Amino acid sequence: MAEPLLPWFWWVALLIQLLAVPGTLLPLLPGLIWLPVGAGFWWLAVGWAAAWPAVLLSLAVFALGFTADLMALGLASSRLQASRWAPLGAGLGLMLGLLGLLPALPLCGPLLGTVFGPWLGAAVAEGLASIKSPGIQGWLIAGRRGAVVGLAVVAGLLVSRVAQVALALMGISGFVLLSRS
Repeated sequence: MAEPLLPWFWWVALLIQLLAVPGTLLPLLPGLIWLPVGAGFWWLAVGWAAAWPAVLLSLAVFALGFTADLMALGLASSRLQASRWAPLGAGLGLMLGLLGLLPALPLCGPLLGTVFGPWLGAAVAEGLASIKSPGIQGWLIAGRRGAVVGLAVVAGLLVSRVAQVALALMGISGFVLLSRS
């Protein structure tokens, strides 16, 4: 590779990695996957001997972020012994909230939809899955349980987002430190 092109490749790799930050904030955009993609681009420019620390760090940060997502949803659901339908309902509610298709919130918009949608989806799914006794009392108990489980799932999602942003910033900083030597 020609030496004058290396700074250009480095800046493009850094810009690719910077895409991880908005991706971690908005759930449907790709997030931490941009870290290994940017490091891989840098690897193509300088070769494995120079790029391996940045590539390995980006892969490790991506794996940590993936694990954080799974743990946040799993712990939030299992702590309250939620049914397997609560995370699925939260995912459906997230998609509907991002698209602005929640009938309860026509003016909600995508930002509030990313918080309210998963809560509503998890609450409805858990409420329907936990109806034990017929009548109004059974519905009220199931509705209360659904609302609490929905809050736990949303709290897990928010904690996961904070962890994802921290990991993205750590990965970008590590790339800058490891690739500019």
